Amino acid sequence: MVIAVVFTIYVLVLLLLTSGRDPGILPRNAHPPEPEEGYDVASLTPESIGGQTPHPRLPRTKDVFVNGVPVKIKYCDTCMLYRPPRCSHCSICNNCVERFDHHCPWVGQCIGLRNYRFFFMFVFSTTLLCVYVFSFCWVYIKKIMVADDVTVWKAMSKTPASIVLILYTFFSVWFVGGLTVFHLYLISTNQTTYENFRYRYDRRANPYNKGVIQNFKEIFFTSVPPSKNNFRAKLQNDSTLQDTSAPPSGGNFLSPNMGKGGIDLEIGNKPSWPTVGAEALADFETHESNAGLENKDGYEDSFAHSSRTLPVESAEGRGGIHPRRSSWGRKSGSWEITPDILALAAGVNEANRVSGDITPPGNR
Repeated sequence: MVIAVVFTIYVLVLLLLTSGRDPGILPRNAHPPEPEEGYDVASLTPESIGGQTPHPRLPRTKDVFVNGVPVKIKYCDTCMLYRPPRCSHCSICNNCVERFDHHCPWVGQCIGLRNYRFFFMFVFSTTLLCVYVFSFCWVYIKKIMVADDVTVWKAMSKTPASIVLILYTFFSVWFVGGLTVFHLYLISTNQTTYENFRYRYDRRANPYNKGVIQNFKEIFFTSVPPSKNNFRAKLQNDSTLQDTSAPPSGGNFLSPNMGKGGIDLEIGNKPSWPTVGAEALADFETHESNAGLENKDGYEDSFAHSSRTLPVESAEGRGGIHPRRSSWGRKSGSWEITPDILALAAGVNEANRVSGDITPPGNR
């Protein structure tokens, strides 16, 4: 009984160390890193950086050598850093974790460089605890059979708690036992769960594999590196944080994915609608409802009328917001022209009037 209690406390302590320990989170940068020397800015073309040309961007990946084997490292847009080898960004914790193995929902924590050892010890100890409880429940039932000289079924009926524990540990041992065997294989080959599921070493050599003995030494007999985060530090005020959308002071380099939402000036800019008065729109709609669209001439007259009645502001006033009107409640099949099209037609006619190249729609 004492052994079972001590064993249970030991498993709970390992669970606490696994779930409450920093798995190896990399601190985020306040701005993208500076470009390295030798990075050829002149060789950048719009095609090489996704068709956009406002600023040259840092390369998406880099090549580093691990034990003489080239390994690609990727840039993390969230943390604004190049991830070290075997590091990955957890979508659940939203952090880059060194030697990322997986995110365990059962312990509510990522499993990485600083807590993988305790995770394996927790899973392995849980397997042994299940085997221990399962075995000694049967030993206790056997004692009842011998003491009372009864069959196994009558002995089991006298200790229902043992039956519950036998069933619970029998089903649990398959999960934790299978997980233990799987991670023994990963440790012996120096892989992570993330790497194994992506089949990274099926067609090429594993640069981290040092042999079975050295791989086990690396996991269990090396010192755990200190955490790179000070979780008790005070947060900076928002005013002191740098604007991550601005380029670093050393140059105009941005992260690979920053600025994707904008539109390149060479590709095309979003049109800015001129501000149109409500009275002009009302006059135009009244004219359209009276004239209709029976023929092409009426259609041309409507455009001519719009050019006369719709005021167009100067270039300084084109940044205004056009008061959009809802089209809800419009009857199906109605030919009523929306204010957006009216404003666009007014802008086109104004541009044609200024340039002196006015061509009726019917003659184009």
